[in-house]
Amino acid sequence: MARSKYNRVLLKLNGEGLAGELGRGIDVPTVESIAEQIKRVHELEVQVAVVIGAGNIWRGRDGLERGMERATADYMGMVATVINALAMQDALERSGVPTRVQTAIEMRAVAEPYIRRRATRHLEKGRVVIFGAGTGNPYFTTDTAAALRAMEIDADVMLKATKVDGVYDQDPVTYPDARRFDHLTYIEALNLGVKVLDSTALSLCMDNDLPIVVFRLAEANSVERVVCGEPIGTIISR
Repeated sequence: MARSKYNRVLLKLNGEGLAGELGRGIDVPTVESIAEQIKRVHELEVQVAVVIGAGNIWRGRDGLERGMERATADYMGMVATVINALAMQDALERSGVPTRVQTAIEMRAVAEPYIRRRATRHLEKGRVVIFGAGTGNPYFTTDTAAALRAMEIDADVMLKATKVDGVYDQDPVTYPDARRFDHLTYIEALNLGVKVLDSTALSLCMDNDLPIVVFRLAEANSVERVVCGEPIGTIISR
């Protein structure tokens, strides 16, 4: 059996990753596939926490372009992340992985309120914990929520799953000659203005010395490979 490099990880998933070929909404087979990846990591006795975005359901900028108040658009996005969290919880539990959803905005009928010590206890008991509703505050992205939760639960690393296989000096879709980095310091990543992670999340990780691994989710067993230390993405650290 493979051996994990980390004891406790925070996995950040983009909401779009749950949509599969549909492009929007939730594609159940895709969610089940991601749940299977998380299960493989869980079977390595790694403690796994998850934060999921909401881009597959709601994009705040669409509302802003129509004159919507920013706070309202952000709260709508936070609620949408809980829908994704519940979908992932269902897929994980159907595969035999005990899971809890905690939300920063109270929804006691469907999830626990976020309590740091309770979340840590769930992890210690071998449960996957999914954090929904971002930080509970507008003007903060789910990337920032992931960085914050990772530090609150004392995670060893933040794993950022994306559509690309790491950080590039420019958009690899538009520029075929774009250069991929194996490692960047926090300052280098901030100076590059990397698009895969917002600057607030990067600064938070830098201030608290939390390493980040950016990798492509669609690669076979990518989450397990990253957890086991395979160099398949970009590491951002000191």
